[in-house]
Amino acid sequence: MRTIACFDFDGTLTRADTLGPFLRVVAGNGPFLRAFAADAPRLALAGAGAGSRDDAKERMLRRLLGGRDHADLVIRGNVYADDVVARRMRVDMVDRLRWHVERGHEVAIVSASLDVYIDGVAEQLGVETVLCSRLEVDDDGRVTGRLVGGNCRGAGKAQRIRERFGTDGYELWAYGDSAGDAEMLAAADHPVRLTRRGRIRIPTP
Repeated sequence: MRTIACFDFDGTLTRADTLGPFLRVVAGNGPFLRAFAADAPRLALAGAGAGSRDDAKERMLRRLLGGRDHADLVIRGNVYADDVVARRMRVDMVDRLRWHVERGHEVAIVSASLDVYIDGVAEQLGVETVLCSRLEVDDDGRVTGRLVGGNCRGAGKAQRIRERFGTDGYELWAYGDSAGDAEMLAAADHPVRLTRRGRIRIPTP
């Protein structure tokens, strides 16, 4: 039977959030803070279950990335990916990812963060499958700020795993650290819930 290992990115493979710092680098500190302030009430409502976190995220992306050249974002994303790999990864979880690779398991990164830099990180880690939030690009090669297929979070993570790998015929390991990983962990034969502090003991079959 196939074995598949799916890793959340922010807080699981990395020590902290990566999307906010990337948006700050690309858009600048002032625009980032203004966009965050504008969406803060909606994000608070979403956190309390009274609004859509996904809608709030797309509004912020439209403000900060809408109209930008996609090719330029990919270049900047690759530079940012180098920084993430050099300074922001959880060593214990990268070791765990490599444990799966060495055993011939299929490995995927499953994340709500953006393709323009996660693809670069995945390449450096030797991961071929990335299921993440992907920026929509118009006919002129410019980012709209919308996400193709929606935000890869919550139920969206489990759905993308099913679409990519099917619904049976494999043993699934899943690694995550937040409520956004709950559905992915619930679908796994071996769910591993992490905290963002310190090392953990991971069960080995």
